[in-house]
Amino acid sequence: MTDTYARTTTSTWRNWAGNVTARPARAESPASVDELADVLRRASAEGLRVKPVGTGHSFTATAATDGVLIRPDLLTGIRGIDRTAMTVTVEAGTPLKRLNAALAREGLSLTNMGDIMEQTVAGATSTGTHGTGRDSASVSAQIRALELVTADGTVLCCSPEENAEVFAAARIGIGALGVITAVTLTVEPIFLLTAREEPMTFDRVTSDFDSLVTENEHFEFYWFPHTGNCNTKRNNRSAGPAAPPGKVSGWIDDELLSNGVFQVACSLGRAVPATIPSIARLSSRALSARTYTDIPYKVFTSPRRVRFVEMEYAVPREQAVAALRELKAMVERSPLKISFPVEVRTAPADDMTLSTASGRDSAYIAVHLYRGTPHRSYFTAVERIMTAHAGRPHWGKIHTRDAAYLAEVYPRFGEFTALRDRLDPDRLFGNDYLRRVLGD
Repeated sequence: MTDTYARTTTSTWRNWAGNVTARPARAESPASVDELADVLRRASAEGLRVKPVGTGHSFTATAATDGVLIRPDLLTGIRGIDRTAMTVTVEAGTPLKRLNAALAREGLSLTNMGDIMEQTVAGATSTGTHGTGRDSASVSAQIRALELVTADGTVLCCSPEENAEVFAAARIGIGALGVITAVTLTVEPIFLLTAREEPMTFDRVTSDFDSLVTENEHFEFYWFPHTGNCNTKRNNRSAGPAAPPGKVSGWIDDELLSNGVFQVACSLGRAVPATIPSIARLSSRALSARTYTDIPYKVFTSPRRVRFVEMEYAVPREQAVAALRELKAMVERSPLKISFPVEVRTAPADDMTLSTASGRDSAYIAVHLYRGTPHRSYFTAVERIMTAHAGRPHWGKIHTRDAAYLAEVYPRFGEFTALRDRLDPDRLFGNDYLRRVLGD
């Protein structure tokens, strides 16, 4: 064993939620693109499959392998900032929280982001991580170039001008086309966002949904099952001044209530399901209205310490309210006891081959259950509703769809699989999950 591969291990890998495990033949932590290319060539020669893994925040087995697991912890850091082009080039294994903090120090920010920032840049973009936005889309849509190492060790530089076909697909490549080693993202001068959080009834949110989306740059809401209550959040750019949440009030809302008390409530609900509707009624009234102003990543993202499993579907935006009303009616007539709120966000149409918003304005409906709670009955019932609305499952969240279904809801599905056949004909990057969603 050389020093280059001194961090190789053979332990069991588990994702964040604990619902996916894998035991790779070995794990590698290459420290450069050349070392990574060498790892791929050796794995291919040994007949072992290869999967890169980030921080494990996917709920699917997209990163699971019995071959070589690529850990990106040595492929981190910012390669460079181009203030003329307003881009940042970052190593693929860099956690989003480090990127956001580093950009803020430089007076820069991403335009939009998801609601957590524990993922690596490549892990987040490869699975289509998104926030909510009227005009701005997922993190992947902010990519301007990327570096991809393919199965034979070739390093491809991909952008709209270079290897454009690969660029269109690899921004959300679900690990099927190669290993991303660097990403160039568009940035802008740092700005302030004012967040307005406000309780609202389910009936009002759904009847005013279109206007709430069109009148706000970023709108999202959470519906608490077994109640008619929602909590809404509107984020809009502000001239300032900054007015972050107070230390005590912020801790009460973001840590004590959203994590500490919620953890206890979920544990109680899992042990005694009959208590869940009462807990939901209390929880839906616990968070009061508040307004605060801060830099983007401190407004877009929140700590998520209560572990859960999740399913999320993107439906055409014009069908969101109908799907939500069907979901609410299903919960009300079923014996299900749902302890987690349902999250609703939006995104504009984009041009990425396998983006859940590819070619259509979309609404995202996400359902969760506390880790360790049986989820099959609930998720199956939700999936039945979402697929009736031509829903597209999030690539990193639990679903049961296969290649036959996905080929129907993605007009460019065949374009992606043809590219995969060209770049990885021997399926070096294959696994059971990709076999199901992309076919052989």
